[in-house]
Amino acid sequence: MRIEVTRSGGFAGLSRHAVLDTATRPDAEHLHALAEAALGAAPTVPVPHPDGYAYTVDVDGRTIQFADPVLTPAQRELVMEVLGEGA
Repeated sequence: MRIEVTRSGGFAGLSRHAVLDTATRPDAEHLHALAEAALGAAPTVPVPHPDGYAYTVDVDGRTIQFADPVLTPAQRELVMEVLGEGA
């Protein structure tokens, strides 16, 4: 499974992008479950929020967008795993 995350906005207005391929990861099953849960959540329209982030997540061609402060726990954990830092 290929998971791609783009985060934009925040205090500095910078974008961050990362791709994670779960094929060789020992935690692949957990990441697949997070991705499915994140995709299954209702999308939130990125609304201007002071210092907030907007996210685009693409999982094998399926895309969802969501924004701070409305992230599900699965979305937050998935973003943290792929970007390698807090959401």
